[in-house]
Amino acid sequence: MSGQKSGRAPRTVAVVGPYGSGKTTLLESILSVTGAVQRKGHVGQKNTVGDSSLEARARQMSVEVNCATTTFMDQSLTFLDCPGSIEFLADTLNVLPGIDAAIVVCEPEPAKLQMLQPYLKRLSDLRIPHFLFVNKIDKASGSLRALLAMLQDASEKPLLLRQVPIVENEAVTGFVDLALERAYIYRPHAASEIVDIADRDGEKEARFAMLEKLADYDEHLMEELLSDVDPPREEVFGDLARELSEGLVVPVLLGSAEGDNGIRRLLKALRHEVPPVTAAAERIGLQASADAVVQVLKTFHSSHGGKISLARVLCGTLKDGAILRRRDGAEARVSGIFQLRGDAQTKLGEAQSGDTVALGRLEGICTGDTLTTGKSFPPRVEIERLTPVYRLAVEAADRKDEVKLTAAVTKLREEDPSLVFDQNAELQEMALVGQGEIHLKVAVEKLQSKYGLKLNVRPSRVPYKETIRKAVAQHGRHKRQSGGHGQFGDVHLEIKPLPRGAGFTFEDRIKGGVVPRQWIPSVEKGVVDYLKHGPLGFPVVDVAVALTDGTYHAVDSSDAAFQTAARIAMSEGMPNCAPVLLESIMHVRIHVPSDATAKVNALVSGRRGQLMGYDARDGWRGWDTVEAQMPLAELSDLIIELRSLTQGVGTYEMMFDHLAELSGKLADHVVATAKAA
Repeated sequence: MSGQKSGRAPRTVAVVGPYGSGKTTLLESILSVTGAVQRKGHVGQKNTVGDSSLEARARQMSVEVNCATTTFMDQSLTFLDCPGSIEFLADTLNVLPGIDAAIVVCEPEPAKLQMLQPYLKRLSDLRIPHFLFVNKIDKASGSLRALLAMLQDASEKPLLLRQVPIVENEAVTGFVDLALERAYIYRPHAASEIVDIADRDGEKEARFAMLEKLADYDEHLMEELLSDVDPPREEVFGDLARELSEGLVVPVLLGSAEGDNGIRRLLKALRHEVPPVTAAAERIGLQASADAVVQVLKTFHSSHGGKISLARVLCGTLKDGAILRRRDGAEARVSGIFQLRGDAQTKLGEAQSGDTVALGRLEGICTGDTLTTGKSFPPRVEIERLTPVYRLAVEAADRKDEVKLTAAVTKLREEDPSLVFDQNAELQEMALVGQGEIHLKVAVEKLQSKYGLKLNVRPSRVPYKETIRKAVAQHGRHKRQSGGHGQFGDVHLEIKPLPRGAGFTFEDRIKGGVVPRQWIPSVEKGVVDYLKHGPLGFPVVDVAVALTDGTYHAVDSSDAAFQTAARIAMSEGMPNCAPVLLESIMHVRIHVPSDATAKVNALVSGRRGQLMGYDARDGWRGWDTVEAQMPLAELSDLIIELRSLTQGVGTYEMMFDHLAELSGKLADHVVATAKAA
């Protein structure tokens, strides 16, 4: 029952895996089987406990973590349904430090197995126990043995097949549990029916293969197998729990979330084999403490309920009203403790070690923070931060809403730290930068629906520069008489190019005081002001300007007059210096599965890139890293095409390398577009 305490310490399990594998349906099935919901929802009908946001239901896909707590056989289980799209991977990474285990959901389709590796790799690296749940097994075709071999290619840890399917008329109708040595036939939306094992020889062979893999990490079990001793069931289950907890194996279970098949066996494995919260605490270096320690997994802002922080209590008891402290001295008072089931909340008086709950109004506290009620601070938890790969310029349709937009983006970034808000003075634009096109579209939709903003959205501008190829000497004179004091400034400038990357220099060569010392900085200021927009319309770089001569008026000369004279000299002289457009060339490292490397090489070449080579991606089996130099202008939508080539898993990172001249039709188009704008 909601809000009730079970007899065993609570467990928190993340449900992860590729888009379309059925994670939200699995959560709905679990809630239905455990009696947490009376009527099972369906993603297509937009009535599931998970994916309750407008953005998720409009797309029929998860766009953020959803939390639901239920009870199974006196065991409290909290499930965190994580988004499957790689564009929302950051939400998954944020919750991983606080979980006890993960269920990696996949489909029995070899063509989609590549999409599993980003999840399996990270769980393995973080030493988080995880199961592999092959969903939609009733729709499987082909050999499970072949499928398992392909699955093994995606996993660094050995896969341990716990169940084998029962096949009738080329359809999977049930399974044999190799640990229990029992056969089950699926019944739609009901518990599976125990039947006699038809293929006893096949079952014994598969069971022996499972025990052999367990025996790789248990000498006693190995001795029993070598002596033809059938190990006791308690020993087998003990090994299953220990080797899962230590991250030695990845158990593989079968089922169909749509039909509620295999769900009870999955829940029993979670109940008996997932380690307690103390293991998660030890994994992040937390020592036992009487003080409450919590890890903030996710932040939500609702238009009516304010801010709530989804948090895991790693040790101690957390009471409503408690003061939580961060290492840097920040403090926040807990204003309400709630158990979540989708967007439904149940108020609690306190949370015990192991509970995953929502905490009200932790102002100033961010996703990823580790907090304590004591004075001894827990270790800082390092969470992988993803490199932004897609950019959109945004502006308030009504200028008076600009402050409101900034405040709304601040709240949005508390919910999603992978979102970057860039206010770029050079480009004169504000931009959202994130993990892909859908990621930013969802962010924009939230700003519009949740915060009532009307926004103009467009592709971000490319920051071109310009420079010159030859030197000129130019006279600039500003004289105006309008009654009283007039304005007078007169300068002679020498303008010449500098080597690429040298920047800007200003030299004072005045002799004899023809321009008084107090006006020299004014001349430089006027030059610098002009260089913000050169003759082609872009910031000018790699230019040297020298003040060689000039005249002044004892009464009419001023700071403003000499600035204007300098700007006149620059504006008249620079077009004669053979101006040329410069574009940023980036060093790009593209990470893709090896079977896509040839396609990526062609992609780079087609976008005016220069291939530098490729090698195996460090620490990623079956992946390559392609190194290239590419114009920044060609990278604005690279991630869209890259993910199209790699089933959504490819990514890249870039850094500035150098500026290069851009000429011909491309340069003419850039200049014409800038002038039109």
